[in-house]
Amino acid sequence: MATILLTGGLGFIGSHTAVELIALGHEVIIVDNLSNSRIEVLEGIEKISGVKPVFENKDVSNKLDIEQLCSKYKFDGCIHFAAYKAVGESVNKPLEYYQNNIASLVYLLQVFRDKGFSNFIFSSSCTVYGQADEMPITEDAPVKPAESPYGNTKQIGEEIIQEAIKAHSDLNAISLRYFNPIGAHESSEIGELPLGVPLNLVPYITQTAAGIRKELKVFGNDYPTPDGTAIRDYIHVVDLAKAHVKALDRLMKHENNDPYEVFNLGTGKGSSVLEAINSFEKVSGEKLNWTFAPRRAGDVIEAYADTTKANEVLGWKAEKNIEDCMRDAWRWQQKLGK
Repeated sequence: MATILLTGGLGFIGSHTAVELIALGHEVIIVDNLSNSRIEVLEGIEKISGVKPVFENKDVSNKLDIEQLCSKYKFDGCIHFAAYKAVGESVNKPLEYYQNNIASLVYLLQVFRDKGFSNFIFSSSCTVYGQADEMPITEDAPVKPAESPYGNTKQIGEEIIQEAIKAHSDLNAISLRYFNPIGAHESSEIGELPLGVPLNLVPYITQTAAGIRKELKVFGNDYPTPDGTAIRDYIHVVDLAKAHVKALDRLMKHENNDPYEVFNLGTGKGSSVLEAINSFEKVSGEKLNWTFAPRRAGDVIEAYADTTKANEVLGWKAEKNIEDCMRDAWRWQQKLGK
């Protein structure tokens, strides 16, 4: 059994990963400052897994908090989820995004170095590719100038990790480049829980269907795509969580030949915004009230993954499709109510 630090572990992806780690017998230490999550998520994790993880209400953008954590526990690995994560918001709040996302990573790596801890997994993003020249996107695709400050924090984060590894040979790291995580746990005990107005498509879809939001806005209908709307690779959050377990296992078993690796995590299939809406309406039986709106700053035209590397090297493959995602997301929304 390993002791694993999950920063931002009460968030959408972190909470689902906690469930998968506990199922394999690992001890999970969750640190979260509750700035974009709720303490009730801890109960959801316990209901699914039968284990209540240790929770520390601390802020990883505060170095003292990290030092206290790493003095209290001996970690076998860290999965670093904690970050601001909305593309559109980052365009309006660039300084907040740089301060939060970069400082927390630097402080974690400094303390891990000083404590002699290894095995670090970074939540990266397909935004590092910008608008890629070719689809599907492989890990060898060039990292282009970011389309948003959020995307830039992920590019800079990957660069920081690589430089840290060059200087400190004890550190091993994997960056997981997520495409578009959606859905919820099939138990409906945990799911995506945005505070305030959702900044991602699927929570806005489900809240519109539930009557919480009056109307869904589809940003852009003039993209050079078959139906004019942007194309994304929507991956079920449980599939994504399982990939983290595979990556952590690879690090702890020292199966990686290179101390720094990157993997795309997606389904390998692109779906347009309108296709996502149609999938939701099909599985839910609900008719959405939606309208087109102008393109949103920072959004790329299309992005979907080539997952060959993750399939072959990690032994991982997404198992759920977009209808599974929408069905679980809608059940979760119905449980939340209005």
